[in-house]
Amino acid sequence: MPATTAPASVAQLLAALDTVRDPELDEPITDLGFVAGCTLSADGTAEVRLRLPTYFCAPNFAYLMVADAYDAVSALPGVRRTEVVLEDHFASDAINSGVAAQTGFARSFDGEAVGELHELRADFLRKAVMAGTDQVCRPLLAAGTDPAALLAMTLGELPPSRALDRLRSRRAELDLPAGDDARLLIDPSTGAPVAAAAVPLHLRKAQLTRVSIEANSGVCRGMLRQRYHTNGQGETVLDADSPETDS
Repeated sequence: MPATTAPASVAQLLAALDTVRDPELDEPITDLGFVAGCTLSADGTAEVRLRLPTYFCAPNFAYLMVADAYDAVSALPGVRRTEVVLEDHFASDAINSGVAAQTGFARSFDGEAVGELHELRADFLRKAVMAGTDQVCRPLLAAGTDPAALLAMTLGELPPSRALDRLRSRRAELDLPAGDDARLLIDPSTGAPVAAAAVPLHLRKAQLTRVSIEANSGVCRGMLRQRYHTNGQGETVLDADSPETDS
């Protein structure tokens, strides 16, 4: 008898979508309220509906989220077919069809896009590393650590925290040093340690990057609430065969 694969569940779909981040905001699309709903049929067909704060959100950012959602859900055991639908967006037709056909961004926007989005993704990861550096350094500085002392610190010398785990993860995605012996202060473009004279500027850039990302996140959450009249945390997610309830 051939081996069978246990069917996935909606909870597993959502867990997979938890791994998909808005590239600019560096937050899961589930936390941001971008998942309008997802269903899973008995035959293993997963359908995910995404929405964004505005009709004109950047199509390259939107494409990355739709494509990443497609890949994350498709990788689940028991999911036989995946459909990710971006709703209420000016480029939704091009994005939805391009992701479904796995044609890539440039071919999805033939004549408009000049290439794929690998470098854009890397740029935002570098910003996430800078913001994460500030998240880790701020408590140390508040506790009286001299900025110059941060120069010699390694990640393994830092107290455990979610911020540190996140910083390690973002560095690893860029193939930057992320082990215990890795320096805390590095150039996110090269991985090289920051020079002593550059520490004050590096810390200011890290702080400004974090503040900018957090401010953008707040704006997006507010606009999503205004657009869809929700608290920004998404709608009720139901199994395909479950009766819908009034919202």
